[in-house]
Amino acid sequence: MIIATTDYIPGKQIKEYKGFVQGNTVQSKHIGKDIMASFKTIVGGEIKAYTEMMEEARQIAINRMIEETKQQGANAIIGVRLTTAAIMANTSEILSYDGTAVVVEEE
Repeated sequence: MIIATTDYIPGKQIKEYKGFVQGNTVQSKHIGKDIMASFKTIVGGEIKAYTEMMEEARQIAINRMIEETKQQGANAIIGVRLTTAAIMANTSEILSYDGTAVVVEEE
C-alpha cells in the first residue's frame, strides 16, 4: 500500500479516485505506567511509555485506514494527515484523516 501526504504520488498516474478513508484509535496506559510517568514529569526527560503508546496508536490508526482503503478496492492513499487529541485524563486519540483512496498504475 502506497501512502502519501501529498495529493499525488511521484512517478505514478492515478487511474481512479475511490473515496475518503480514515482510521483512529484511543489508547491509554495502565495505572503503573501512569504513576511512573508522573515521577518523570518532576525530573524531566522523555516518557518512553507514552512515546511507545503514541507510536502503537499511530500504527493502529494507519492500519485501519489501510483496511478501509482495501475494502474500497484501492491500492494507494493520498493526502493523508495525522492528528492527536486528549480524550480524557491519561488517554490519547490518534486520527489518520483526509486520506483519499485511489487506484494507481501498477508497475
